[in-house]
Amino acid sequence: MGEHTRQVMYSREEIAARVAELGREISEYYKDKQCVMVGVLNGVIVFYADLLRSMSFCPEVDFVRVKSYGAKDTPDEIVTFTKDVEVDIQGKDLLLVEDIVDSGQTIDFLRRIFLERGPRSVKICALLDKTGRRRVDVPVDFYGFRLEDGFVIGYGLDFAEDYRHLKDIEEIVKF
Repeated sequence: MGEHTRQVMYSREEIAARVAELGREISEYYKDKQCVMVGVLNGVIVFYADLLRSMSFCPEVDFVRVKSYGAKDTPDEIVTFTKDVEVDIQGKDLLLVEDIVDSGQTIDFLRRIFLERGPRSVKICALLDKTGRRRVDVPVDFYGFRLEDGFVIGYGLDFAEDYRHLKDIEEIVKF
């Protein structure tokens, strides 16, 4: 992997404080509910673990993995599961946890599929709510940070499967 010019966008201290705050918000919201917390692999792993540890209740946990693909000359993506949830979500409150909501297509696909399975509710939590390239208007109910644009890495976010290990969230400012 070649070197890139990077700068810290959110420090590990800022991330830890915001994740703790999110954990309190989510705990308050779900305090009397039967919550299933579903993480979208792979980028969510670091955020998901920290968020789970910051909560004052214990939700059921599970993960999904999806693959997106499409023609280069069209904005449409086809999204398919490569790993589906294993827990029953019918009648339960579902919290979908993503590392970043960018175009909105993947999380909208998941939200629509899961709504068909009869949960009591579906809410979306994202570490980063990136609005500049949004193609699908999806409700991000809980978010860590909102940004307009930028290519970000670290804290689970990758560039070609590299940089997930970084403790800060950094922006690549020059490739």
